[in-house]
Amino acid sequence: MNTHLLALQLMAFQGCLGAFDTLYHHELTEALPGRASARLELAIHSVRALIYSALFIGLAGWAFHGVWAVLLLLVFGVEIVLTLWDFVVEDQTRLLPATERVTHTVLAMNGGAFIALLLMNMPQWLAMPTALVSQPQGGLSVFLALCGIGVGLSGLRDGWAAYALGRQARRDGGAPGLSFGDAGRSFLVTGATGFIGQQLVRALLRDGQRVTVLSRQPRQAAWLFDGRVDCVSSMEQLPPSRRIDVVINLAGARVLGWRWSAARRAVLRNSRVALTHRLVHWIAAADHKPALMLSASAIGYYGVQRAGDARELSERDGPQPIFMSELCREWEQAADGAAAHGVRVARMRIGVVLGRQGALPMMLLPIKLGLGGPLGGGAQWLSWIHVDDVLGGMAHLCQTGGEGSYNFTAPETLTQAQFGRVAAAVLRRPYGLPTPGWPMRLALGEQADLLLEGQRVAPHRLKEGGFVFRHPRLEGALRSLG
Repeated sequence: MNTHLLALQLMAFQGCLGAFDTLYHHELTEALPGRASARLELAIHSVRALIYSALFIGLAGWAFHGVWAVLLLLVFGVEIVLTLWDFVVEDQTRLLPATERVTHTVLAMNGGAFIALLLMNMPQWLAMPTALVSQPQGGLSVFLALCGIGVGLSGLRDGWAAYALGRQARRDGGAPGLSFGDAGRSFLVTGATGFIGQQLVRALLRDGQRVTVLSRQPRQAAWLFDGRVDCVSSMEQLPPSRRIDVVINLAGARVLGWRWSAARRAVLRNSRVALTHRLVHWIAAADHKPALMLSASAIGYYGVQRAGDARELSERDGPQPIFMSELCREWEQAADGAAAHGVRVARMRIGVVLGRQGALPMMLLPIKLGLGGPLGGGAQWLSWIHVDDVLGGMAHLCQTGGEGSYNFTAPETLTQAQFGRVAAAVLRRPYGLPTPGWPMRLALGEQADLLLEGQRVAPHRLKEGGFVFRHPRLEGALRSLG
Protein backbone atom coordinates (compact mmCIF):
# COMPACT_ATOMS: atom_id res chain seq x y z
CA MET A 1 0.00 0.00 0.00
CA ASN A 2 1.30 3.48 -0.91
CA THR A 3 1.11 5.17 2.51
CA HIS A 4 2.38 8.46 1.12
CA LEU A 5 -0.44 8.69 -1.43
CA LEU A 6 -3.04 7.75 1.21
CA ALA A 7 -1.66 10.46 3.50
CA LEU A 8 -2.05 13.04 0.75
CA GLN A 9 -5.63 11.93 0.10
CA LEU A 10 -6.41 12.36 3.80
CA MET A 11 -4.80 15.81 3.62
CA ALA A 12 -7.17 16.70 0.77
CA PHE A 13 -10.12 15.65 2.93
CA GLN A 14 -8.65 17.73 5.77
CA GLY A 15 -8.60 20.75 3.47
CA CYS A 16 -12.27 20.33 2.51
CA LEU A 17 -13.45 19.81 6.09
CA GLY A 18 -11.29 22.69 7.33
CA ALA A 19 -12.79 25.01 4.73
CA PHE A 20 -16.30 24.08 5.91
CA ASP A 21 -15.34 24.66 9.55
CA THR A 22 -13.80 28.04 8.78
CA LEU A 23 -16.59 29.37 6.57
CA TYR A 24 -19.62 27.95 8.36
CA HIS A 25 -18.54 28.06 11.99
CA HIS A 26 -15.76 30.60 12.40
CA GLU A 27 -17.05 33.16 9.89
CA LEU A 28 -20.84 32.73 9.77
CA THR A 29 -22.45 31.16 12.83
CA GLU A 30 -19.81 32.08 15.43
CA ALA A 31 -18.39 35.22 13.75
CA LEU A 32 -15.08 34.86 15.55
CA PRO A 33 -13.36 37.82 13.82
CA GLY A 34 -15.80 40.12 15.64
CA ARG A 35 -15.50 38.60 19.12
CA ALA A 36 -13.19 40.37 21.50
CA SER A 37 -12.93 37.16 23.55
CA ALA A 38 -11.72 35.24 20.44
CA ARG A 39 -8.57 37.29 19.94
CA LEU A 40 -6.18 34.59 21.26
CA GLU A 41 -8.08 31.85 19.44
CA LEU A 42 -7.78 33.79 16.17
CA ALA A 43 -4.05 34.30 16.72
CA ILE A 44 -3.60 30.53 17.22
CA HIS A 45 -5.73 29.84 14.15
CA SER A 46 -3.57 32.22 12.15
CA VAL A 47 -0.30 30.48 13.03
CA ARG A 48 -1.82 27.03 12.53
CA ALA A 49 -3.28 28.00 9.16
CA LEU A 50 0.03 29.37 7.90
CA ILE A 51 1.76 26.16 9.00
CA TYR A 52 -0.90 24.09 7.24
CA SER A 53 -0.47 26.26 4.16
CA ALA A 54 3.22 25.41 4.04
CA LEU A 55 2.47 21.71 4.62
CA PHE A 56 -0.17 21.53 1.92
CA ILE A 57 1.97 23.29 -0.67
CA GLY A 58 5.17 21.49 0.34
CA LEU A 59 3.77 17.98 0.50
CA ALA A 60 1.62 18.45 -2.61
CA GLY A 61 4.49 17.45 -4.86
CA TRP A 62 7.67 17.00 -2.82
CA ALA A 63 9.34 14.41 -0.60
CA PHE A 64 11.44 15.70 2.34
CA HIS A 65 14.77 13.91 2.70
CA GLY A 66 17.54 14.23 5.27
CA VAL A 67 17.52 17.51 7.22
CA TRP A 68 14.29 18.47 5.48
CA ALA A 69 12.62 15.45 7.12
CA VAL A 70 13.84 16.65 10.52
CA LEU A 71 12.33 20.07 9.80
CA LEU A 72 9.06 18.37 8.82
CA LEU A 73 9.03 16.50 12.14
CA LEU A 74 9.50 19.77 14.03
CA VAL A 75 6.63 21.38 12.10
CA PHE A 76 4.36 18.43 12.96
CA GLY A 77 5.30 18.86 16.62
CA VAL A 78 4.48 22.56 16.61
CA GLU A 79 1.17 21.86 14.84
CA ILE A 80 0.17 19.29 17.48
CA VAL A 81 1.01 21.67 20.34
CA LEU A 82 -0.98 24.49 18.71
CA THR A 83 -3.96 22.17 18.17
CA LEU A 84 -4.01 21.17 21.85
CA TRP A 85 -3.65 24.80 22.91
CA ASP A 86 -6.52 25.75 20.60
CA PHE A 87 -8.74 23.13 22.26
CA VAL A 88 -8.00 24.58 25.70
CA VAL A 89 -8.61 28.19 24.63
CA GLU A 90 -11.89 27.30 22.90
CA ASP A 91 -13.12 25.48 25.99
CA GLN A 92 -12.30 28.47 28.17
CA THR A 93 -13.79 31.22 26.03
CA ARG A 94 -16.90 29.95 24.27
CA LEU A 95 -19.50 27.21 24.09
CA LEU A 96 -18.97 25.38 20.81
CA PRO A 97 -22.12 24.31 18.95
CA ALA A 98 -22.54 20.56 18.48
CA THR A 99 -21.70 20.68 14.76
CA GLU A 100 -18.41 22.46 15.47
CA ARG A 101 -17.44 19.97 18.19
CA VAL A 102 -18.09 17.08 15.81
CA THR A 103 -16.19 18.79 13.00
CA HIS A 104 -13.19 19.48 15.26
CA THR A 105 -13.17 15.87 16.44
CA VAL A 106 -13.15 14.54 12.88
CA LEU A 107 -10.45 17.05 11.92
CA ALA A 108 -8.27 15.94 14.84
CA MET A 109 -8.71 12.23 13.99
CA ASN A 110 -8.06 12.78 10.30
CA GLY A 111 -5.07 15.03 11.02
CA GLY A 112 -3.59 12.42 13.32
CA ALA A 113 -4.09 9.75 10.66
CA PHE A 114 -2.31 11.59 7.84
CA ILE A 115 0.54 12.64 10.16
CA ALA A 116 0.92 9.01 11.29
CA LEU A 117 1.02 7.81 7.67
CA LEU A 118 3.64 10.39 6.76
CA LEU A 119 5.71 9.40 9.80
CA MET A 120 5.87 5.85 8.43
CA ASN A 121 8.06 7.26 5.65
CA MET A 122 10.34 9.12 8.06
CA PRO A 123 12.99 6.40 8.65
CA GLN A 124 13.52 6.13 4.91
CA TRP A 125 13.55 9.89 4.37
CA LEU A 126 15.94 10.51 7.27
CA ALA A 127 18.42 8.03 5.85
CA MET A 128 18.59 9.79 2.47
CA PRO A 129 20.82 12.74 1.49
CA THR A 130 19.29 16.12 2.29
CA ALA A 131 17.09 17.19 -0.60
CA LEU A 132 13.59 18.19 -1.64
CA VAL A 133 12.63 15.54 -4.19
CA SER A 134 9.84 16.20 -6.69
CA GLN A 135 7.00 13.67 -6.40
CA PRO A 136 4.05 15.09 -8.37
CA GLN A 137 0.68 13.39 -7.89
CA GLY A 138 -1.19 14.92 -10.82
CA GLY A 139 -4.54 16.51 -10.02
CA LEU A 140 -4.18 15.68 -6.32
CA SER A 141 -1.05 17.85 -6.13
CA VAL A 142 -2.87 20.73 -7.81
CA PHE A 143 -5.81 20.40 -5.39
CA LEU A 144 -3.51 20.31 -2.36
CA ALA A 145 -1.65 23.38 -3.59
CA LEU A 146 -4.96 25.22 -3.98
CA CYS A 147 -5.89 24.14 -0.45
CA GLY A 148 -2.58 25.53 0.74
CA ILE A 149 -3.28 28.90 -0.87
CA GLY A 150 -6.78 28.98 0.60
CA VAL A 151 -5.72 28.08 4.12
CA GLY A 152 -2.87 30.59 3.87
CA LEU A 153 -5.34 33.36 3.01
CA SER A 154 -7.48 32.22 5.94
CA GLY A 155 -4.45 32.47 8.22
CA LEU A 156 -3.74 36.01 7.06
CA ARG A 157 -7.42 36.86 7.61
CA ASP A 158 -7.37 35.50 11.19
CA GLY A 159 -4.09 37.22 11.95
CA TRP A 160 -5.47 40.56 10.76
CA ALA A 161 -8.66 39.99 12.77
CA ALA A 162 -6.65 39.30 15.94
CA TYR A 163 -4.63 42.46 15.34
CA ALA A 164 -7.80 44.51 14.71
CA LEU A 165 -9.42 43.20 17.89
CA GLY A 166 -6.34 44.19 19.88
CA ARG A 167 -6.41 47.65 18.32
CA GLN A 168 -10.12 47.94 19.10
CA ALA A 169 -9.53 46.86 22.71
CA ARG A 170 -6.91 49.59 23.11
CA ARG A 171 -9.28 52.13 21.56
CA ASP A 172 -12.17 51.01 23.79
CA GLY A 173 -9.91 51.14 26.82
CA GLY A 174 -9.37 54.83 26.22
CA ALA A 175 -13.04 55.59 25.59
CA PRO A 176 -15.23 57.01 28.36
CA GLY A 177 -17.11 54.27 30.22
CA LEU A 178 -20.82 54.03 30.83
CA SER A 179 -22.36 54.79 34.20
CA PHE A 180 -25.09 52.47 35.44
CA GLY A 181 -25.69 54.46 38.61
CA ASP A 182 -23.93 54.37 41.95
CA ALA A 183 -20.94 52.03 41.96
CA GLY A 184 -21.11 48.85 44.00
CA ARG A 185 -24.67 47.87 43.15
CA SER A 186 -25.42 44.20 42.53
CA PHE A 187 -26.60 43.21 39.04
CA LEU A 188 -28.00 39.86 37.91
CA VAL A 189 -27.52 39.31 34.16
CA THR A 190 -29.01 36.51 32.07
CA GLY A 191 -27.73 35.86 28.56
CA ALA A 192 -24.34 37.17 29.67
CA THR A 193 -22.30 34.99 27.31
CA GLY A 194 -24.17 36.23 24.23
CA PHE A 195 -23.17 39.01 21.86
CA ILE A 196 -24.79 41.85 23.84
CA GLY A 197 -24.41 40.20 27.23
CA GLN A 198 -20.63 39.94 27.05
CA GLN A 199 -20.25 43.63 26.32
CA LEU A 200 -22.80 44.54 28.99
CA VAL A 201 -21.03 42.58 31.72
CA ARG A 202 -17.68 44.13 30.85
CA ALA A 203 -19.24 47.61 30.89
CA LEU A 204 -20.76 46.90 34.32
CA LEU A 205 -17.42 45.70 35.67
CA ARG A 206 -15.64 48.78 34.33
CA ASP A 207 -18.25 50.88 36.12
CA GLY A 208 -17.46 49.25 39.46
CA GLN A 209 -20.65 47.19 39.71
CA ARG A 210 -20.93 43.70 41.19
CA VAL A 211 -22.24 41.14 38.70
CA THR A 212 -23.90 37.75 39.07
CA VAL A 213 -24.37 35.77 35.87
CA LEU A 214 -27.03 33.13 35.21
CA SER A 215 -25.59 30.73 32.62
CA ARG A 216 -26.04 27.12 31.57
CA GLN A 217 -22.23 27.00 31.44
CA PRO A 218 -21.09 28.72 34.66
CA ARG A 219 -17.49 27.55 34.37
CA GLN A 220 -17.19 28.96 30.88
CA ALA A 221 -18.77 32.23 32.01
CA ALA A 222 -16.31 32.50 34.90
CA TRP A 223 -13.38 32.03 32.51
CA LEU A 224 -14.88 34.44 30.01
CA PHE A 225 -14.96 37.25 32.57
CA ASP A 226 -11.63 36.36 34.24
CA GLY A 227 -13.26 35.20 37.46
CA ARG A 228 -14.65 38.67 38.20
CA VAL A 229 -18.32 37.62 38.27
CA ASP A 230 -20.34 35.18 40.36
CA CYS A 231 -21.82 32.44 38.20
CA VAL A 232 -24.87 30.25 38.81
CA SER A 233 -26.49 27.70 36.53
CA SER A 234 -30.02 28.06 37.94
CA MET A 235 -32.03 30.50 40.05
CA GLU A 236 -32.27 27.82 42.74
CA GLN A 237 -28.57 28.39 43.44
CA LEU A 238 -29.29 31.99 44.50
CA PRO A 239 -30.49 32.09 48.12
CA PRO A 240 -33.38 34.47 48.91
CA SER A 241 -30.97 36.41 51.12
CA ARG A 242 -28.75 37.36 48.14
CA ARG A 243 -29.10 41.08 47.44
CA ILE A 244 -29.78 41.91 43.80
CA ASP A 245 -30.41 45.57 42.99
CA VAL A 246 -30.97 45.33 39.20
CA VAL A 247 -31.93 42.40 36.97
CA ILE A 248 -31.03 42.60 33.27
CA ASN A 249 -32.72 39.76 31.41
CA LEU A 250 -31.20 39.12 27.96
CA ALA A 251 -31.50 35.34 27.70
CA GLY A 252 -33.13 33.74 24.68
CA ALA A 253 -32.33 31.13 22.04
CA ARG A 254 -31.50 32.39 18.55
CA VAL A 255 -34.73 33.18 16.69
CA LEU A 256 -33.39 33.02 13.13
CA GLY A 257 -32.45 29.46 12.24
CA TRP A 258 -34.43 26.26 11.91
CA ARG A 259 -38.06 26.48 10.75
CA TRP A 260 -40.56 27.34 13.45
CA SER A 261 -41.88 23.84 14.01
CA ALA A 262 -43.88 23.11 17.16
CA ALA A 263 -40.71 21.85 18.85
CA ARG A 264 -38.71 24.91 17.79
CA ARG A 265 -41.42 27.26 19.03
CA ALA A 266 -41.38 25.46 22.37
CA VAL A 267 -37.60 25.99 22.62
CA LEU A 268 -37.97 29.70 21.84
CA ARG A 269 -40.74 30.12 24.42
CA ASN A 270 -38.91 28.16 27.10
CA SER A 271 -35.68 30.14 26.65
CA ARG A 272 -37.57 33.43 27.02
CA VAL A 273 -40.94 33.12 28.70
CA ALA A 274 -40.26 30.19 31.03
CA LEU A 275 -36.89 31.59 32.12
CA THR A 276 -38.44 34.99 32.82
CA HIS A 277 -41.12 33.31 34.93
CA ARG A 278 -38.33 31.66 36.97
CA LEU A 279 -36.71 35.05 37.50
CA VAL A 280 -40.00 36.51 38.76
CA HIS A 281 -40.52 33.49 41.02
CA TRP A 282 -37.12 34.13 42.61
CA ILE A 283 -37.93 37.83 43.04
CA ALA A 284 -41.16 36.90 44.80
CA ALA A 285 -39.20 34.93 47.40
CA ALA A 286 -36.23 37.33 47.68
CA ASP A 287 -35.66 39.08 51.01
CA HIS A 288 -34.49 42.20 49.20
CA LYS A 289 -36.45 43.01 46.04
CA PRO A 290 -34.56 44.46 43.06
CA ALA A 291 -35.35 48.08 42.33
CA LEU A 292 -35.39 47.58 38.55
CA MET A 293 -35.71 44.86 35.96
CA LEU A 294 -34.64 45.51 32.38
CA SER A 295 -36.12 42.74 30.26
CA ALA A 296 -35.28 42.23 26.61
CA SER A 297 -37.95 41.97 23.96
CA ALA A 298 -37.81 42.72 20.24
CA ILE A 299 -39.46 44.91 17.66
CA GLY A 300 -41.00 41.69 16.40
CA TYR A 301 -43.62 42.61 19.01
CA TYR A 302 -45.20 44.86 16.36
CA GLY A 303 -45.56 42.04 13.85
CA VAL A 304 -44.97 42.99 10.22
CA GLN A 305 -45.41 46.26 8.40
CA ARG A 306 -46.14 45.69 4.75
CA ALA A 307 -44.08 47.37 2.04
CA GLY A 308 -45.41 50.83 1.26
CA ASP A 309 -46.60 51.48 4.82
CA ALA A 310 -44.35 54.34 6.01
CA ARG A 311 -45.94 54.91 9.44
CA GLU A 312 -43.55 55.17 12.37
CA LEU A 313 -44.42 52.64 15.04
CA SER A 314 -44.16 53.90 18.62
CA GLU A 315 -44.37 52.18 21.97
CA ARG A 316 -48.13 52.73 21.91
CA ASP A 317 -48.67 50.42 18.93
CA GLY A 318 -49.86 46.89 19.64
CA PRO A 319 -48.95 43.34 18.61
CA GLN A 320 -50.37 41.18 15.82
CA PRO A 321 -51.72 37.60 15.87
CA ILE A 322 -48.56 36.02 14.42
CA PHE A 323 -45.92 33.92 16.18
CA MET A 324 -43.05 36.37 16.54
CA SER A 325 -45.42 39.03 17.86
CA GLU A 326 -47.08 36.62 20.30
CA LEU A 327 -43.68 35.40 21.49
CA CYS A 328 -42.61 38.95 22.38
CA ARG A 329 -45.98 39.70 24.02
CA GLU A 330 -45.76 36.57 26.22
CA TRP A 331 -42.14 37.43 27.06
CA GLU A 332 -43.11 40.93 28.17
CA GLN A 333 -46.10 39.69 30.14
CA ALA A 334 -43.85 37.30 32.03
CA ALA A 335 -41.49 40.17 32.91
CA ASP A 336 -44.41 42.34 34.04
CA GLY A 337 -45.04 39.83 36.81
CA ALA A 338 -42.14 41.40 38.72
CA ALA A 339 -44.14 44.64 39.06
CA ALA A 340 -46.46 42.90 41.53
CA HIS A 341 -43.48 42.71 43.91
CA GLY A 342 -42.65 46.40 43.73
CA VAL A 343 -40.05 46.12 40.95
CA ARG A 344 -39.97 48.73 38.16
CA VAL A 345 -40.00 46.83 34.86
CA ALA A 346 -38.61 48.30 31.65
CA ARG A 347 -39.29 46.30 28.47
CA MET A 348 -36.63 46.81 25.81
CA ARG A 349 -37.94 46.21 22.28
CA ILE A 350 -34.66 45.83 20.47
CA GLY A 351 -34.14 46.17 16.71
CA VAL A 352 -31.39 44.62 14.59
CA VAL A 353 -28.24 45.14 16.65
CA LEU A 354 -25.15 46.15 14.69
CA GLY A 355 -21.80 45.01 16.05
CA ARG A 356 -18.86 42.81 15.20
CA GLN A 357 -20.98 39.82 16.22
CA GLY A 358 -24.68 39.14 15.89
CA ALA A 359 -26.53 39.56 12.60
CA LEU A 360 -24.29 42.15 10.92
CA PRO A 361 -21.43 39.88 9.73
CA MET A 362 -23.91 37.66 7.88
CA MET A 363 -25.79 40.69 6.53
CA LEU A 364 -22.58 42.17 5.15
CA LEU A 365 -21.11 38.95 3.73
CA PRO A 366 -22.84 39.08 0.31
CA ILE A 367 -21.99 42.78 0.04
CA LYS A 368 -18.34 42.09 0.86
CA LEU A 369 -18.34 39.44 -1.87
CA GLY A 370 -19.76 41.94 -4.34
CA LEU A 371 -23.13 40.14 -4.45
CA GLY A 372 -25.19 42.67 -2.49
CA GLY A 373 -28.56 43.85 -3.69
CA PRO A 374 -32.20 44.28 -2.70
CA LEU A 375 -33.68 41.28 -0.92
CA GLY A 376 -37.25 40.40 -1.87
CA GLY A 377 -37.70 43.81 -3.50
CA GLY A 378 -35.85 45.74 -0.77
CA ALA A 379 -38.79 47.96 0.20
CA GLN A 380 -39.19 46.43 3.69
CA TRP A 381 -38.20 48.65 6.61
CA LEU A 382 -35.12 47.79 8.65
CA SER A 383 -34.94 49.26 12.15
CA TRP A 384 -31.43 48.94 13.53
CA ILE A 385 -29.34 50.09 16.51
CA HIS A 386 -25.61 50.10 17.24
CA VAL A 387 -24.57 47.84 20.12
CA ASP A 388 -22.98 50.85 21.86
CA ASP A 389 -26.40 52.49 21.96
CA VAL A 390 -28.02 49.31 23.30
CA LEU A 391 -25.59 49.43 26.23
CA GLY A 392 -25.98 53.19 26.53
CA GLY A 393 -29.77 52.84 26.60
CA MET A 394 -29.55 50.28 29.40
CA ALA A 395 -27.25 52.55 31.40
CA HIS A 396 -29.67 55.43 30.81
CA LEU A 397 -32.61 53.41 32.17
CA CYS A 398 -30.56 52.28 35.17
CA GLN A 399 -29.79 55.90 35.98
CA THR A 400 -33.27 57.29 35.35
CA GLY A 401 -35.29 54.38 36.69
CA GLY A 402 -37.23 53.89 33.49
CA GLU A 403 -40.45 51.90 33.42
CA GLY A 404 -42.71 50.57 30.67
CA SER A 405 -41.86 49.86 27.02
CA TYR A 406 -38.89 51.37 25.17
CA ASN A 407 -37.99 50.95 21.52
CA PHE A 408 -34.25 50.31 21.22
CA THR A 409 -33.79 51.45 17.62
CA ALA A 410 -31.77 54.24 16.02
CA PRO A 411 -33.54 57.46 15.01
CA GLU A 412 -32.74 56.72 11.36
CA THR A 413 -34.86 54.00 9.75
CA LEU A 414 -34.08 52.72 6.27
CA THR A 415 -35.49 50.24 3.82
CA GLN A 416 -33.49 47.07 3.26
CA ALA A 417 -32.34 48.40 -0.12
CA GLN A 418 -31.24 51.73 1.39
CA PHE A 419 -29.38 49.87 4.15
CA GLY A 420 -27.57 47.79 1.53
CA ARG A 421 -26.58 50.83 -0.53
CA VAL A 422 -25.10 52.58 2.51
CA ALA A 423 -23.23 49.43 3.54
CA ALA A 424 -21.90 48.92 -0.01
CA ALA A 425 -20.68 52.53 -0.11
CA VAL A 426 -18.90 52.14 3.25
CA LEU A 427 -17.31 48.86 2.10
CA ARG A 428 -16.60 50.23 -1.40
CA ARG A 429 -18.40 47.36 -3.10
CA PRO A 430 -20.89 47.26 -5.98
CA TYR A 431 -24.58 46.96 -5.16
CA GLY A 432 -27.60 45.99 -7.20
CA LEU A 433 -27.80 42.21 -7.61
CA PRO A 434 -31.40 41.39 -6.57
CA THR A 435 -32.29 38.31 -4.54
CA PRO A 436 -35.86 36.98 -4.84
CA GLY A 437 -37.78 36.32 -1.64
CA TRP A 438 -39.61 33.12 -2.60
CA PRO A 439 -36.69 30.73 -1.88
CA MET A 440 -36.54 32.07 1.70
CA ARG A 441 -40.28 31.69 2.13
CA LEU A 442 -40.02 28.13 0.83
CA ALA A 443 -37.14 27.30 3.17
CA LEU A 444 -38.13 29.24 6.30
CA GLY A 445 -41.91 29.53 6.16
CA GLU A 446 -43.32 32.19 8.48
CA GLN A 447 -39.81 32.91 9.75
CA ALA A 448 -39.02 34.53 6.39
CA ASP A 449 -41.08 37.52 7.54
CA LEU A 450 -38.09 38.50 9.71
CA LEU A 451 -36.15 39.14 6.49
CA LEU A 452 -38.79 39.98 3.90
CA GLU A 453 -41.16 42.12 5.98
CA GLY A 454 -40.12 44.84 8.39
CA GLN A 455 -41.13 47.46 10.90
CA ARG A 456 -40.39 51.17 10.90
CA VAL A 457 -39.89 51.59 14.64
CA ALA A 458 -39.00 54.90 16.29
CA PRO A 459 -37.35 55.30 19.73
CA HIS A 460 -39.80 57.92 21.01
CA ARG A 461 -39.54 57.21 24.74
CA LEU A 462 -35.73 57.01 24.83
CA LYS A 463 -35.50 60.37 23.07
CA GLU A 464 -38.19 61.91 25.27
CA GLY A 465 -36.21 60.74 28.30
CA GLY A 466 -33.12 62.64 27.15
CA PHE A 467 -31.08 59.73 25.78
CA VAL A 468 -28.50 60.84 23.20
CA PHE A 469 -27.52 58.27 20.56
CA ARG A 470 -23.81 57.87 19.83
CA HIS A 471 -24.61 56.42 16.39
CA PRO A 472 -27.86 57.93 15.09
CA ARG A 473 -27.03 57.35 11.40
CA LEU A 474 -26.13 54.11 9.66
CA GLU A 475 -23.04 55.33 7.80
CA GLY A 476 -21.30 56.42 11.00
CA ALA A 477 -22.40 53.27 12.80
CA LEU A 478 -20.89 51.00 10.12
CA ARG A 479 -17.67 53.00 9.93
CA SER A 480 -17.24 52.68 13.70
CA LEU A 481 -17.31 48.91 13.27
CA GLY A 482 -14.80 48.83 10.41
